Amino acid sequence: LIQTQIEQNGLIILPVKLEHIFALSDLPAIHKDPFDRILIAQAKMESMVLVSEDKIMRKYNIETIE
Repeated sequence: LIQTQIEQNGLIILPVKLEHIFALSDLPAIHKDPFDRILIAQAKMESMVLVSEDKIMRKYNIETIE
């Protein structure tokens, strides 16, 4: 299923890099969920748009889509 979705939709699986982990220390403590914080750090470092309905994520300096 995952491989099919990757191929059909041109998805890219973004690995968690050490640089993403280090970037967590630069994020303000707005969001408390560690998984969401790593997504925010990745979006910020990779200049990517984050797709989420979580309104707290919009408080960070990243582009989001609901």
